[in-house]
Amino acid sequence: QVQLVESGGGLVQPGGSLRLSCAASGSIFSTNIMGWYRQSPGKKRELVALISSGGTTNYADSVKDRFTISRDNAKNTMYLQMNSLKPEDTAVYYCQYYQLGHNYWGQGTQVTVSS
Repeated sequence: QVQLVESGGGLVQPGGSLRLSCAASGSIFSTNIMGWYRQSPGKKRELVALISSGGTTNYADSVKDRFTISRDNAKNTMYLQMNSLKPEDTAVYYCQYYQLGHNYWGQGTQVTVSS
């Protein structure tokens, strides 16, 4: 089992920045993929960004050049630096962890972009 705890969400004005964190604990293996997803009311959960344990990244087109995903393998922690935030970025952001055919999710953290 893997447990995920997200932090860092909140209210920010358009154009502002936030940094999300996701700490993983439990049965962690060296080879895995972590990612951020988000879900707005009435919409499906969508991929924001992924990062492998080797550092390979992938971004949704809507966040490219504004968001940066990173991780600290020694701390089993993943981050999402979000810059130039827009109202349409408002959503619950979920941390995802995948290894050995199993998928795990965090509880989610609310990000609200509003003036």
